[in-house]
Amino acid sequence: MATVTSKVLARAAAATSNATLYTVPASTTAVVTNIVVTNSAASAATFTLTLNSVDIFTTAAIAANSTAMFDLKQVLATTQIIAGFASAVTVKFHISGVEIV
Repeated sequence: MATVTSKVLARAAAATSNATLYTVPASTTAVVTNIVVTNSAASAATFTLTLNSVDIFTTAAIAANSTAMFDLKQVLATTQIIAGFASAVTVKFHISGVEIV
């Protein structure tokens, strides 16, 4: 019987160059369910996020002092990654989902 665990997959300030935010553990399937992106700076920024090397947001704009929320259902298999970066370190990612073992 599979064990399903809700969890934070990634919670981090964005790097300004592409960085891995989460790697699906061995013998596990992950389902990304929510992505929240915040920008705490007084100026607009951009961000890019990929799921297994496929862009889901490419240089997407986020206004100053704002939050963007996205609900989705995307499945990632063992060793696949979520990666991303932003134009400023004031951009932060919070990615939630479930792991199925």
